[in-house]
Order: sequence, then C-alpha cells, then structure tokens
Amino acid sequence: MLEISDLHVEIGDREVLHDINLQVPDGETHVLMGPNGTGKSTLLMTIMGFGNYRVTSGTIRFKGEDITRMPVHERAKRGIGLMFQRPPTISGLKLKSLLVATSGASEDEIAGLARELNMDRFLDRDINKGFSGGEIKRSEVLQLMAQKPDFVMLDEPESGVDLENISLIGSAIGELLDKNKQILKRKKSGLIITHTGYILDYLEADRGHMMCDGMIKCHGNPREILKDIKHRGYRECLECRQ
Repeated sequence: MLEISDLHVEIGDREVLHDINLQVPDGETHVLMGPNGTGKSTLLMTIMGFGNYRVTSGTIRFKGEDITRMPVHERAKRGIGLMFQRPPTISGLKLKSLLVATSGASEDEIAGLARELNMDRFLDRDINKGFSGGEIKRSEVLQLMAQKPDFVMLDEPESGVDLENISLIGSAIGELLDKNKQILKRKKSGLIITHTGYILDYLEADRGHMMCDGMIKCHGNPREILKDIKHRGYRECLECRQ
C-alpha cells in the first residue's frame, strides 16, 4: 500500500526527517510512536503532500505509483485520508456541506454515518466551531468514514478525548480499517501516531515503529515497544542504537 524509501524532508532551511524507510502492506495497521517534536506529524503531512514540507531526496510510493511530487488533492483522489491532530475551525461552512462535497455520499448515507458517531446534531453547524476535543475527533473520523480512503493516517486520535469518546472513536476507526473483517479480507491500511499508546486499548495494530530525532530507530510488536517506553521512557530510545 505504502512504501517510503530513503526520505529526507526539510521545513524552511532545517532538515526534520532523515533517511526514513517504511512499508505498510495492504490490510495492515501500523503505529508510529515517539516523543513530542520528533517529526511524527511531519511524516504524515509529507505523505499527504502539504507544501511546507519539502522532500529533498527519497521517494513515496502509494499502490506502486510514485506520488513524491504529487499535489494533495491527487493523493486524496487516489485513496489517502488524514485525521489532523488540530484541525482548523471553518466558519460559514456546514459539516454536512463538506461531507457531501468531499465524499460523493448521499445525505441519507451521511446522516446514517453521523448517527453512528453521535454527530447527527452537528451536521448543520460550522465545522469545529464550539466543538469539544472529543467532538472534533468524531468529526474528523466522520469525514474519513464518508470519504472511504484506502490508506488512513491518524494523528493522535486519542489526544484530548475522554474515555467515552475514545471507545466510540476506536470502534469507528476499527471499522474504517476493516477490523470487522477476517484478516485475509482486510484491504484498508493505516498509519497511526500515538504519544500515549491509549488508542491500542481500543484498536489492534499489526506493527509498531519508534521515531526519535527525525529517524525511525526500530520496528516491532507495538505493545512490546509501548511496554518498553512505559518502563524505560523515551530517553533510552534516543540512546538506543540497535
């Protein structure tokens, strides 16, 4: 689904990502962990194609196609979706209007999805205006459910969310990623950033990656990586050279 090779990325004149190599196969959900400010969100924004993130070398391939220089809207059309950690408030644009414009789903389909996430009363409100943290996250998941991307990127889906909402969000993300299907029938893939690891209590991941100082330092079982972080902290990960 996704293959990143020898990727280097600059913001302004500073290189933020160094020699990133990552593969996410069809039907797998991967988790990216690491301390704040280490480049995790930068990686997602680069995969999505935002202009402030300049690829200086390396390639990003999606479904076998080189998308390294492709604009954002073309990546979205090909099946890449993103949940922002801090999405903007958009005054004057109703949530339902955005969903209809970006997904092609009917109003009845959108209403049904909104009910699943307890978002039906928000459809005629301006996007994120006056929303709580949990409501913003549910709005982001609702947009992805309507768009039905093949590759889902989630930037800290548990951030600012209470226990009731995180359970609902975890269930909806599981549906997005085909977790309700048998393993061999899963086609959707995902890359999830988590700082705390709480989302792993509500969503099963196939593989974990640790990012420190703009580099992916190690790969392995996500729960084992999280257990190590809880026991030893991120400082030892920064010092590890395995």
